[in-house]
Amino acid sequence: MSIANNLTEDLKTAMKEHNKVSLNVIRSLKTALTNEKVSVGHDLTDEEELTVITREVKQVKESIAEFKNGGRDDLVAEQEQQLEVLSKYAPEQMSKEEIDKVVEETINEVGASAMSDFGKVMGAIMPKVKGKADGNEVNQSVKAHLS
Repeated sequence: MSIANNLTEDLKTAMKEHNKVSLNVIRSLKTALTNEKVSVGHDLTDEEELTVITREVKQVKESIAEFKNGGRDDLVAEQEQQLEVLSKYAPEQMSKEEIDKVVEETINEVGASAMSDFGKVMGAIMPKVKGKADGNEVNQSVKAHLS
């Protein structure tokens, strides 16, 4: 079943259960997917849908960090609830060990040996882990392996 169909079914369920958080998140996600569809001018592929979902997850995580820095614990809790709902639709994230393994393989593939090869390694690795790993974690792992 496609993500759009899952969202529609989950929207119906959230309406029946009067779950406002899920309802708002699902509506927002459906809107983001529709906007992307209009923007690209064709039906979204599964990969494009996952890109939109990953973008939404990233925005919520950034909001959580900003609200924590601002001392707004009430808004942090609200955003964490939204993140929980969004995570059901996002691809499963790679563990630190899996990221390290992919980084090591990519470093060997491109023949990188120093920090000057950082851009080359990141350029080769990001398509492999797109949507499955946080770019900051990949960045830190590459820096650790090249130092």
